[in-house]
Amino acid sequence: MTTKEKLVLVTGATGQQGGGAARALLSRGVRVRALVRNPEGEPAAALRRLGAEIARGDLGDRASIEAAARGVDAIFSVQPSEGQPEYGITSDDELRFGKNVADAARAAGARHLVYTSMAGLVPGTGVGHFESKWQIETYVRSLDVPFTILRPGAFFELLTQAHFYSTPGTFTFFYPPAHPIPFIAADDIGAIAAAVIAAPEAFAGRTLELAGDVLTSVEVAAAIERATGRPLAYARIPAEALRANPLFERIVEAAIQLRVDVDVASLRALHPGLRTLATWLEQGGAARIPLARG
Repeated sequence: MTTKEKLVLVTGATGQQGGGAARALLSRGVRVRALVRNPEGEPAAALRRLGAEIARGDLGDRASIEAAARGVDAIFSVQPSEGQPEYGITSDDELRFGKNVADAARAAGARHLVYTSMAGLVPGTGVGHFESKWQIETYVRSLDVPFTILRPGAFFELLTQAHFYSTPGTFTFFYPPAHPIPFIAADDIGAIAAAVIAAPEAFAGRTLELAGDVLTSVEVAAAIERATGRPLAYARIPAEALRANPLFERIVEAAIQLRVDVDVASLRALHPGLRTLATWLEQGGAARIPLARG
């Protein structure tokens, strides 16, 4: 099958990961069917202008996903998470959504299901949206559908949130100063997904940990300081602030226990444009960092 003959259904197509995957696939000449809840909205219109076919659907409505999946060769699967409170969903919702997409892939006879999860995932953390992702991974592996699981690290885009810089001259983050953190740009996840979809035989059955850089919080602060020209020290979120929010404290404690082994060199061979934090900052990221002024 040639690239132009392949049809890929992309869920979350108006979000960060799904949008990145849709754009990367289209840039390769792959036909994209974008699953969206609002086909009349501007995000869907932007995808249509790039050449995507738009399909109305909802991850909670399995029938709509199955209708959108008819005739596709591959599916890119990403779901909103309880860890993203703006979506107002539970971990049970996320699990149901992920299973719905996997079931639609099986019903459609898709040749490849690419599911995006999270870096370093293990069971038994006690954190709802960690456990739901693990259960989706387990379900995907149980089906007779060729699959690849992508496990991205923290997004560079996370570093643009203003509350991390509310104290002038300070970057305040979750982790101990020397704890290594895998980071990746959201668009790079999409580009890697497109490369994986282009070579299903090479990646079927594999789980890939994704990062463009692995840095400590101190190194992140130093990189932002170099890119912005403004002094920036690192301070971890105070323990008392964590204790004041037991759920958040549990999430941070579980995240610190995760261990991620990322082969960045191999990922860069697959996607030569894979960015480090320094290159992401140089390419516009620095302008998005909302440093507080004293």
